[in-house]
Amino acid sequence: MSDMPSDSPTLSSERRFSLTLIALMKGVLYQDRDPGQWQDLLDHQARLRDHLAPLGLSLMLDEAEGYAYLSQRPDDDESPLPRLVRRQPLSYPVSLLLALLRKKLAEQDAGGDELRLILSREQIQEMLALFLADTSNEARLRDRLDSHINKVVELGFLRRLKGDTPRYEVRRLLKSFVDAQWLAEFEQRLAEYREHAEEER
Repeated sequence: MSDMPSDSPTLSSERRFSLTLIALMKGVLYQDRDPGQWQDLLDHQARLRDHLAPLGLSLMLDEAEGYAYLSQRPDDDESPLPRLVRRQPLSYPVSLLLALLRKKLAEQDAGGDELRLILSREQIQEMLALFLADTSNEARLRDRLDSHINKVVELGFLRRLKGDTPRYEVRRLLKSFVDAQWLAEFEQRLAEYREHAEEER
């Protein structure tokens, strides 16, 4: 039997707390995906932080952007706790794609026209292809580009939109992982990426 929706009026406060904690343990919680659970998160925020602290976890909450997730706290003693939030090493193309998407978000925020950044698969492929080694096999290159896009979807920074034409929304969660200081060094990083691409040619 499946769990009742988190916004069901019959759920107790304890049950709402448990469901919210479990949702955070499973991944990112978005306001637009489940407004009821988002409100439960805000209502139980202090208790959640107290519950997570002994596990070495911090609640990262951005009310303005509407997302929350768990982060491993840095160890401050000689007996570190086992990691509950695993680190994922990123390949060069995936790191590059994240940087390019973060730059697009910054450009959109500066323009102030739209709240959501939506890109077609072709737009993302073209952005990334500029920095990757040339290949005479166009189909193989497209497959490689798609695999990098799919990895970013898996990481939660892109969300596929419904429709016949492949389109993606860039999740604003990316701003918390690629910060302003990192973005300020973006041109230097791009030069390094170009050099890396030249070495692969």
